Amino acid sequence: MRSCFRFMLLVSLFFATSAAALCQNPPKRESPRGYNWSERGWPAPPVWKGSATYLPLVRVAGNRFVDAAGDTMLFRGLSVADPDKLEQEGMWNKKLFVKAKEFGARIVRIPVHPGAWRARTPEKYLLLLDQGIKWCTEESLYVIIDWHSIGNIQQGLYEDPSYYTTLNETFNFWRTMARHFAGNNTVAFFELYNEPTSDFGKLGNLSWEKWKTLNENLISLIRAYGCSSIPLVAGFDWAYDLTPLSYAPINAEGIAYVVHPYPHKRTPPYEPKWDEDFGFAAERYPVVATELGFTLGRGGMEGNVEYGKAIVGYMESKHISWVWWVFDPLWRPAMLKSWRTFEPTDNGKFFQQAVREIEQPVDSVSMKE
Repeated sequence: MRSCFRFMLLVSLFFATSAAALCQNPPKRESPRGYNWSERGWPAPPVWKGSATYLPLVRVAGNRFVDAAGDTMLFRGLSVADPDKLEQEGMWNKKLFVKAKEFGARIVRIPVHPGAWRARTPEKYLLLLDQGIKWCTEESLYVIIDWHSIGNIQQGLYEDPSYYTTLNETFNFWRTMARHFAGNNTVAFFELYNEPTSDFGKLGNLSWEKWKTLNENLISLIRAYGCSSIPLVAGFDWAYDLTPLSYAPINAEGIAYVVHPYPHKRTPPYEPKWDEDFGFAAERYPVVATELGFTLGRGGMEGNVEYGKAIVGYMESKHISWVWWVFDPLWRPAMLKSWRTFEPTDNGKFFQQAVREIEQPVDSVSMKE
């Protein structure tokens, strides 16, 4: 009996001691496989640390771009390739932008492919963009950030896997851009979607009413973050056709429209067709040709120079800013023969000569047939 009593006393003391210890040091509970409620809220994007206001702010006044003094600004520049691709090739560096400026560019278009944005992750891709924006600022080059998708976002059909995106991802991309680059004058433009197209029904059907609403919502989102970058809205037919603006323009102020009038889109005489397809819009709104280049034949002067002279003359006469495609030796139509020499192809040489003749007409070098 005494042994039993002693055993029961020891057991009671053990539980009493354990209970006291548990009160002082409660055990850690295993985290359930669910939402982590201790980390609510969206992570803040990294803060831009460059010289955000070094370049004058660009804004819209009527159908023109102007600076803070109200002086008209007409942009002539070029597109580089996707920063993710260039970084993998060891070519995402300041020299790229130094050379772009030497070619005559005053603005650089940076295309961001949705596939690359996801693969690298948004956080790491932003680091690339920050580098590029810093280098452009140091070279006094303005920037267009382009969401480089081709296809029908309304029905989720695209020309290539690298262009695949969703409405959710697109809205989050521009929210990230707006939060990150708010107050940054170098990033003058946001090209909301590169080339919307149904590819003659092969990618479904596009509705201008839905396209209009989508872009208006994106613009509202961007401006909610106090971002002054000017939204650029593309038309259908691979960003060529702006005719819907005659009856249903985007319901937003301070924006501009995009056109990609490559030579294969129309046959000579070009100008009357350009007037009908997009030129009329430049009488009321700012327009930017964010892609131009030699696509006929093998991309040489032969077969393209007539178009080249016509399109540059047309852009200048209509006060449409224009950007040549593409400052790269691998993507087509290429402006470079190689990274080693930065020697221009005929496509690149024409751009150089065209800018030179416009900016230095007295000492111009004629464009050879």
